[in-house]
Amino acid sequence: MSECAPAIATVQIDNEFTRVTEWRFPPGTETGMHVHEMDYVVVPTVAGTLTVVTPEETFANEIVPGASYTRSVGSEHNVINETDAECAFVEVEFKQRRG
Repeated sequence: MSECAPAIATVQIDNEFTRVTEWRFPPGTETGMHVHEMDYVVVPTVAGTLTVVTPEETFANEIVPGASYTRSVGSEHNVINETDAECAFVEVEFKQRRG
């Protein structure tokens, strides 16, 4: 189990359709292992390399501003900043589809 401090999560919007959270990762911080309950998009704002730990593997995830990506509901992982530089992204979670 990791002994990192928690990453800084700031919820910016939380309504019936979406939740938008800014995630800041100073060196030595992590999200903790979690499972996503919604589909989501990650929009990097500060470049860096984060270590992603899933039940199956551990890998480096380089985030670059302007290079957004998406993940599906059920994604399970811990995101850790093991580098000496802060990085950040905005996560947009989709609670329901507009009909």
